[in-house]
Amino acid sequence: MRKFFVESNQVNNNKIQIIGEDVNHIKNVLRLEIGEQIKICDKKTSTNYISEISEITNKYVNCDIVEIAGNEAEGNVELHIFQGLPKADKMELIIQKGTELGVTEFIPVSLKRSIVKLSGKDETKKIDRWNKIAEVAAKQCGRDLVPNVRNIEDIKSICNEIKEYDLVLLAYELEEKNYIKNELLELKNKKENYKIAIIIGPEGGIDQSEVEIMQENGAKVISLGKRILRTETVALQVSSIIMYELENGGNK
Repeated sequence: MRKFFVESNQVNNNKIQIIGEDVNHIKNVLRLEIGEQIKICDKKTSTNYISEISEITNKYVNCDIVEIAGNEAEGNVELHIFQGLPKADKMELIIQKGTELGVTEFIPVSLKRSIVKLSGKDETKKIDRWNKIAEVAAKQCGRDLVPNVRNIEDIKSICNEIKEYDLVLLAYELEEKNYIKNELLELKNKKENYKIAIIIGPEGGIDQSEVEIMQENGAKVISLGKRILRTETVALQVSSIIMYELENGGNK
């Protein structure tokens, strides 16, 4: 069943109105017709509605709610990726595949070794595009929420937020003793619901001075093994490991 996302104010009196780009997709790409059923998810509440199309125009698609399905695809892990700004195509890959893996939020970060520099209108355009990529990916994989892509932050912002998480992991190629499995095992023994952040460097890695600052503020520096991974590989590898180990009971 096809899935679409709407804002809460589009759900009223057992009816839902779809607007924007999805209208053209429903009408001219999917060629759906009146009477067909689709799944619609409220972005704010993550509530799913099985709905029947009642009216199709060039500006909107009206639907009648048939059944409330609740939250179906989200687990017990809230995962945030602080990603050192990589080249645009790599960031898009991280967002698309990270959404499929269950990431809750992406935070692009400007670090010392970031090659890419964005500001002003360029930043706004990129953030808008990245949020759209997240929404398309969320539809495709059946998520009950659309991961948010925040505005670009810096190391000071990260340090101010570390205390908000149950665990903050910093992947660093020079770390040799502490591995991700050690940190996840310790966390798993303490609780059942998790808010976790991953800090990942850009193509050039994270500068040692930045590592020390974040470590002083509570980040756990971890090794991912003997091989040096590309920045986009790190994001997907760590996300996969965390979800495998912790989501809905994890690896028993």
